[in-house]
Amino acid sequence: MTIEGPFIKLSVILKLLFLLGICPVLYAGHVTSPVISIIIDDIGYRSVDDANALSLPGPVTYAIMPHAPHSVKLSNAANQSGKSVILHLPMEAMEAEKNKYLGPGALRVEMKESQFITTLSENLNAIPNIIGVNNHMGSLLTSQQEPMEWLMEYLFLKKIMFIDSVTTSNAITSNMAKINKVPYLRRDVFLDNNKDKTYINAQFLELVKIARRKGSAIAIGHPHPETIEVLTKNLLDIEKFGVKLVSLVEIMEAKHVHEADTVSMLK
Repeated sequence: MTIEGPFIKLSVILKLLFLLGICPVLYAGHVTSPVISIIIDDIGYRSVDDANALSLPGPVTYAIMPHAPHSVKLSNAANQSGKSVILHLPMEAMEAEKNKYLGPGALRVEMKESQFITTLSENLNAIPNIIGVNNHMGSLLTSQQEPMEWLMEYLFLKKIMFIDSVTTSNAITSNMAKINKVPYLRRDVFLDNNKDKTYINAQFLELVKIARRKGSAIAIGHPHPETIEVLTKNLLDIEKFGVKLVSLVEIMEAKHVHEADTVSMLK
């Protein structure tokens, strides 16, 4: 590693950052802070809690359930506030007991292709302003090749990204998205499996840690009052964590640049 001339070469800076355990993001040749993105799931059923969630500062994304009583109103409100909206798509879970919480519009393993596509299309059309889809449950469906191929083929046609909530280690979503050229992201951290505020804050710090290591990271939370309180406090003072809150679209851009340039960075 050599320094040539009066200025340190970009490659030298990048190597030093990697040695310190900090994975930078590169935009047009400029090193920026690691980036995080936050998705709030299950929007559409709880009028007050969901409305409070929309007040979170910054480019937070809202995953809205299809056919829920407040879905359209909340999607339009989020869009008017400059927030991103994705469809929170119900998919069959491995545990039968959980499937009672799927709600209308669920995609199930026993569906034939025509029924699957019709249901998917109706769900996508039920929510205005969407830029992507993430799965609500789906530990069974996301492990099945045929329905995942149907899903990705349709998302490709509609130019919609897929964000994997990662409800099972057996999911084949990444491979199916790659084969069908669908923009793909995956969740790194669940913020609020436990509603304790100390736990939620610790999960937020884990999100920051992952972003500093990988360059970017995605968290999923829910419109619980405890989650919104912790996130509001942290996002209003995001600079102190050494990361930047960005939209899912920017995460996707950062991911593509990082994947393309990581090898050349280290040469």
